[in-house]
Amino acid sequence: MVSSPWPMRVGLLHLREARESDIEQLLSFRNDPAVNRFMLRTSVDPGTFRQEWLAVPTSDTDFSCVAEVDGTVVAMGFLDVVDGMGQPGMPKRTEGVIGYIVEPGSTGKGVASDLARGLLAAAFDRLGLRRVTASCNADNPASARVLEKAGMRREQHGIEDSWHAELGWVDGYQYATLAREWHAMHSPD
Repeated sequence: MVSSPWPMRVGLLHLREARESDIEQLLSFRNDPAVNRFMLRTSVDPGTFRQEWLAVPTSDTDFSCVAEVDGTVVAMGFLDVVDGMGQPGMPKRTEGVIGYIVEPGSTGKGVASDLARGLLAAAFDRLGLRRVTASCNADNPASARVLEKAGMRREQHGIEDSWHAELGWVDGYQYATLAREWHAMHSPD
């Protein structure tokens, strides 16, 4: 089993594993309509959500976390280790996918940017991944800015590539960065 990359401090955020006592708060903002506007699934089943979060500490591939500011949970971050496209001989456990959800009252304060940087640091510096991707709705310029500020490059604009539960087909952006790019951006001069 791979050890957890948490805890970690990034900017004002303290990133850590979720506790059972966090789950109701996480669920409240995950199912908030203000948050769900850009989520493909506009709500999640509370029981399934609880089960997924409680399974994180024993997972070899899910390194999701919560972000706190001054002891208050303000966001959740997702970091999944994934295998590539099934190409013969491709090394396993070298790629990751990140995502984040920020509590509505904490948006616009750099929380998402710090969280994205923390997820990338965990992926590259602590888990040793080679490549990390992230996606966002093309109609969500704030999320696109977060990913770009974190050092990711836009690799794709998918036209009607995602099915949104309420909006139907929507455009999406795919972002990525490589470990060598991350380390070049964050190495001492």
